[in-house]
Amino acid sequence: MPVRIDKQLVAPKLVSRIERLFELSAAKILSIEKSWEQKNGSPVCTVKGKYGSRAWTEWTQGFQFGSALLQFDATGEQRFLEIGRRNTIDRMSPHLSHTGVHDHGFNNISTYGNLWRLMREGKLRGNEQENNFYELALKISGAVQAARWTKTGEGQGYIYSFNGPHSLFIDTMRSLRSLALAHRLGHVLVGEQDARISLLERLLIHGHTTARFSIYYGENRDAYDVPGRTAHESIFNTNNGTYRCPNSQQGYSPFSTWMRGLAWAILGFAEQLEYLGVLRASRPRSSSPRNLSQTQATFLRAAMATADFYLKNACADGIPVWDTGAPNLHRLIDYQNKPADPWNGWELAHDPAQPVKLGPVATPAGMATIETARGWLTLAVDGRPRLRTDLVGRLRHLHLAADRIAMVMPPVPDGGATLELQGVAGRDVLLCLVGNRVHEPLATGEGVRVTLPAAAEPANLVLVLRTAPSRLRRG
Repeated sequence: MPVRIDKQLVAPKLVSRIERLFELSAAKILSIEKSWEQKNGSPVCTVKGKYGSRAWTEWTQGFQFGSALLQFDATGEQRFLEIGRRNTIDRMSPHLSHTGVHDHGFNNISTYGNLWRLMREGKLRGNEQENNFYELALKISGAVQAARWTKTGEGQGYIYSFNGPHSLFIDTMRSLRSLALAHRLGHVLVGEQDARISLLERLLIHGHTTARFSIYYGENRDAYDVPGRTAHESIFNTNNGTYRCPNSQQGYSPFSTWMRGLAWAILGFAEQLEYLGVLRASRPRSSSPRNLSQTQATFLRAAMATADFYLKNACADGIPVWDTGAPNLHRLIDYQNKPADPWNGWELAHDPAQPVKLGPVATPAGMATIETARGWLTLAVDGRPRLRTDLVGRLRHLHLAADRIAMVMPPVPDGGATLELQGVAGRDVLLCLVGNRVHEPLATGEGVRVTLPAAAEPANLVLVLRTAPSRLRRG
């Protein structure tokens, strides 16, 4: 098992770091609240270090305002309650009746659900009307989510993703919370001819379908059937309800595991196991023809398989790569038995305030290591210093080979920066290109130096080298 569990780590040791976490999150929440233009939709990903939106769905808006509610829950600071409550009431109502997505858990439980919980816990002072408002919102959300239904064979089915009726996403395990809460509040989905459809029944059926088709158990379903492997998307024939194949929208391939999708499965099944435990203890108000003990066993099997897969495929510190089939992953030699390496041969960050030592990593030039000290980042190949710089920031798409070094450099500050290539004579540098300008390196006793002028934007750096370098003359 690659993950190395620190048995000496106890909760009190984490207090200072948790406090630091909420200090940082407070600043981030306030910054987004102040700077984000709501007309742009929801912040989804970063573009040049700032949040940007994406047009597929507004699946993260609940996180935007729900984060403020969690900040209040942790710190008691009223301004975060005001941010979360005001924005939920003013901006989240379209998500309640959104019939085109599988994201009700992410958006509505994060906002209306947290506000309702805070009222029940006595942390939020409100009145009966406000409580009823949150409960009505949760009822509507659960029913609308459950209505997005595809039937499969054998009386089964699933809540289909925004891709359409053929598509089952692993993500939706985390939206079953919306059905669970709505059922807890006594709600049902009413269909054609006033048919009353149990939200609990749909929750259980969706969970069964997901456990059966999206999670693998080493039963030779296909050549890639590894216990715990998780498919981001499962495809069905909507004409007759038969399962067709795995797929992936955000992972690398249908036959590898997108690790965020795996996380949705681990947490989603765990949440529903907790809920089923409450159901069995309290005798749910709506009976289900399914045997809850059998359902618990199915969910537990899926939860354990996915959790074991995580432990076996994460790095030694518990941090996983983004996908088990990620390109160039083979270059990170024995990566699972080492702490996660933020430099993957394509990207690294130089921050003098956080000295690091990374590698070795296989590159076309040899085994490379990275070390930062006293304001300099030094890259060594096969134990010999090769490149060093005092340029601070994120160096992207780094390529090391015998005949060239290339990267995308971050913006250069007003005072400029220096890049030194060691063990190379000046005449061995055939080309030094920074952006669209050719630079003439300065020879030093150890190699060559390139002075980088101030620049407001990132720029490409390319050094083309003679493959059989001349011998350096010292002095």
